[in-house]
Amino acid sequence: MGHSLKILGRTSSINVRKVLWTCLELGIDYEREDWGIGFAPTQSPEFLALNPNAQVPVILDEHGVLWESNTICRYLVGLRQRHDLLPAEPAARARVEQWMDWQATELNRSWGDAFHALVRNNTDRLDPERIAAGVRAWNDKMGLLDQQLSKTGAYVTGDTFTLADILIGLSVHRWRVTPMEHPAYAAVDAYYARLGQHQGFQTFALDGHN
Repeated sequence: MGHSLKILGRTSSINVRKVLWTCLELGIDYEREDWGIGFAPTQSPEFLALNPNAQVPVILDEHGVLWESNTICRYLVGLRQRHDLLPAEPAARARVEQWMDWQATELNRSWGDAFHALVRNNTDRLDPERIAAGVRAWNDKMGLLDQQLSKTGAYVTGDTFTLADILIGLSVHRWRVTPMEHPAYAAVDAYYARLGQHQGFQTFALDGHN
């Protein structure tokens, strides 16, 4: 029997892993196809017909095609009405979504130069000054997260695990495993250990991913 959800994207993509971890939390079965670097090209007409941005992930189900990883995660949680992961009450939902958006814009943008130079070894990003500036920018954003976690004492928005923790948890792992200077952020360290108790984190972060 086939799966009603198909996910297009390689597991080396952190954005694909957001969706996979969300599916695990929700108990959603899926079929996945490798697309992107090293696999089927996202610049092909077939893929561009699904996502003109040529980016993974893309999902297909009985409701159609959807792209943008954070939107996909919101959609899947909405299908299952998992208000523990994304609250229905507007103010509580907005607090989760603001950190989701922060991950996608502020945090994600901050690691570009450092990660692609130090992990991906991209030759166009190997300038030492550019790397140093990238490390500072990335660590500054992680410092903001440390401040927030010091306030909550548990997860990003409070005592309970939410969808924001899937996105940010994967990002914290990427920061931790990148070979660079890491300031002593006690709240982030405690958060990392706490996330390690979640099966999704073990599968989609600790299991050889960065």
